[in-house]
Amino acid sequence: MQRLVGAKQKHRGTEDTKVLNQAVKRNAERFPEDFMFQLSADEFANWKSQIVTSNPAAKMGVRRRPYAFTEQGVAMLSSVLRSDRAVAVNIEIMRAFVRLRRLLASHADLARKLDALEKKYDAQFKVVFDAIRQLMIPPSAPDRRQIGFHAKEESEG
Repeated sequence: MQRLVGAKQKHRGTEDTKVLNQAVKRNAERFPEDFMFQLSADEFANWKSQIVTSNPAAKMGVRRRPYAFTEQGVAMLSSVLRSDRAVAVNIEIMRAFVRLRRLLASHADLARKLDALEKKYDAQFKVVFDAIRQLMIPPSAPDRRQIGFHAKEESEG
């Protein structure tokens, strides 16, 4: 499941939201459907009903359907926006990718070392090696109904 961030969560002020919307419109080719979408009329009405300060009669509060961004969309936003905060977010995203790559490499290295040990020692340790391999398998996600937006996977065919 992808996490979503609303435009109002990303930038809190009215001026910031205007800047964000302008940047997105100017760079529309950088935001495909799996990076960003605009709330539907029903979703917007439901969302607005949960905001106590929104008063359409007084022309206050949220009047336009906001954009929602996936994690990839937030990463793209950080490269489009020019604020100090956006630059800091972009740097942290790059650092996270480097840490993830290192973690995956170390996991592969551990699996190779385990294979070498298994070949080196006889069958009496097979049970131990099998148990270690079971511990290396990531736990499966619990069977729970997930809430929120789910991007549709495009089937190849």
